[in-house]
Amino acid sequence: MLLDNGVRRSSVADYLAYHFGFDPYGPVRTGKRLRPQMVGIAADAFGALSDAWIPAAVAIELLHNYSLIHDDIEDHDELRHGRPTLWKRIGVAQALNAGDQLCALSFLALEQARHTTDATVVLAMVRRLHHAHRIMCDGQALDLAFESETTVELAQYRTMIACKTASLFGAAAELGVMAARNRDDADADVVRFREAGFAYGIAFQLRDDLLGIWADADTTGKAVAHDLARRKWSFPIVWALAQAPSAARRVIADAYALMRPLDRFEVEHVVEALDSLGARQALESEIVTQARTMSDHGAQALYDFVAESLEVQIPKGHLGAGC
Repeated sequence: MLLDNGVRRSSVADYLAYHFGFDPYGPVRTGKRLRPQMVGIAADAFGALSDAWIPAAVAIELLHNYSLIHDDIEDHDELRHGRPTLWKRIGVAQALNAGDQLCALSFLALEQARHTTDATVVLAMVRRLHHAHRIMCDGQALDLAFESETTVELAQYRTMIACKTASLFGAAAELGVMAARNRDDADADVVRFREAGFAYGIAFQLRDDLLGIWADADTTGKAVAHDLARRKWSFPIVWALAQAPSAARRVIADAYALMRPLDRFEVEHVVEALDSLGARQALESEIVTQARTMSDHGAQALYDFVAESLEVQIPKGHLGAGC
């Protein structure tokens, strides 16, 4: 593909333009950009200018999108934000190639922090992002392995989401503070915000589990009860099967014992059983608990971010001392 200046753009760049919705594939996918927002909010808590934390925010967002491209392939998802996923449009092989390039670009973006941050701190930031990346892969491997399991314990589920989702949110918060304070990952404030970001990531995944069952297609851009149709081991399912024996629990257990995707009628019966057991209320309570855990780490600067993005309200008395 030729650009306006006559220079040929690589096919991978064209694939990434489609993924992000850049010209000529608009409109641009805006999304909420929660992970880079986390970087900026954490950095702003210490008075940092945007020049200091933008490289980290860009790196986090690019790494997240790399994971989305790969996740869509592994999960066989055909829609993202209401349009065909990259692999569905260009094939698995080239989508993998595009995702790998985003991963490389992520670390190249983070390296740009050298202009405002000490080299030793930049190295520590790169190390922390690589660590989060490795943990994310562990979480994705667990998630995929669960699809062939006949049962999953709550402790196993919590480990999976801690790795797959919370690790990158924790890295986003800590990178923001590292850039703002020019300190390495041993700094007390870096650790404090890392823990707050991690707790947010747990709450975020729990809310995603809620949307994966009870949201409509207009909200998620995916099929209704998409997670159930794919027999995903989300919090409501794992929680429900941990309850005492009952007719509703048996409906869920029998459906997941089929070891295959569920049809529309089976999905409807599972949703009815989850509602009967109070799984949604248990999930919403767990989200609030995690949000409170986040505030216990003193991350008061993140309060509005939590309330808006997770649509939960934390009583003011549960907020920590702040920065």
